[in-house]
Amino acid sequence: MIGNSPTVPSLHSVYQDYFKIGAAVNSVTIDSQKSLLAKHFNSITAENEMKFELLHPTEHQYTFERADEIAAFAKQNGMKMRGHTLVWHNQTPDWVFTNEAGAPASRELLLQRMEHHITTVMERYKEQIYSWDVVNEAISDDASEFLRPSKWLDIIGEDFIAKAFEVAHKVDPNVSLFYNDYNESHPEKREKIYRLVKSLVEKEIPIHGVGLQAHWNLSRPTLEEIRAAIERYASLGLQIQITEMDVSVYDWEDRRTDLTQPTEEMKERQEQLYEQIFQLFREYRDVISSVTFWGVADDYTWLDDFPVRGRKNWPFVFNEQHHAKGSFWKIVNFNQK
Repeated sequence: MIGNSPTVPSLHSVYQDYFKIGAAVNSVTIDSQKSLLAKHFNSITAENEMKFELLHPTEHQYTFERADEIAAFAKQNGMKMRGHTLVWHNQTPDWVFTNEAGAPASRELLLQRMEHHITTVMERYKEQIYSWDVVNEAISDDASEFLRPSKWLDIIGEDFIAKAFEVAHKVDPNVSLFYNDYNESHPEKREKIYRLVKSLVEKEIPIHGVGLQAHWNLSRPTLEEIRAAIERYASLGLQIQITEMDVSVYDWEDRRTDLTQPTEEMKERQEQLYEQIFQLFREYRDVISSVTFWGVADDYTWLDDFPVRGRKNWPFVFNEQHHAKGSFWKIVNFNQK
């Protein structure tokens, strides 16, 4: 059944007493998936359009056109926005980290540039954005390291994270500020994220929540791992947002390229998982304030070609034709049980 049909319930309306329902969008999908977005989502996140390299390609140039387009779409449709993302090791132009002579920037210069960027961007979208991913993916995946190696860390030092949150809070004291990361439910990385966030809370740095990216698959993380992560982060007195959710039909190690559609077994497992995951989210409605899918429907997902080139994925609750999948009905029919 097509997702914008009158007989299909609105996802965000079903969850209005629980949490916001969001989707990541881009300049193409706000048009190609417009009717699904308008019906089912009351929050959106710009997939790439608010990242440093697209907004601020050179020192004295801001290119807000595509971000403004997405912000206008949200306003026209009565949607809130999540801001993504202010400080990240990736998709940040090289000029940020060098001085006029081409040598590495000093700590003072980089802090100044960080403050200028955060202030300019946050001021522009003030009152429309209800939460910002201030720092994205600063924790290392390497078991022997704590923070991920980056130019932010090299030049400023470990306090680049605290400084970013302080600047963001100064610009807009009313917006919720998040640390955002992936593999956030895997026990080893969970504990490192917890350690980082706990240190910020203890220093009274203005941080309000942890963003669980939730790029999950059919076998990992387990429901027990997700529950443990939610409880661990919430124990710090912070809110949780699911920020970039998709459920890949392939396990990370699975490198198959022969499928033109998911197998029946994949579909059944995905349906079961969506049902169980949303049941878990509803259980934690007091700490989870927003659940955002990293896309809308299976016709477009960043998981196409990643991590295997030339391979299609089907991670969402709407299919390539924008029809509601079995997974959709599993997450909206809980009241009827």
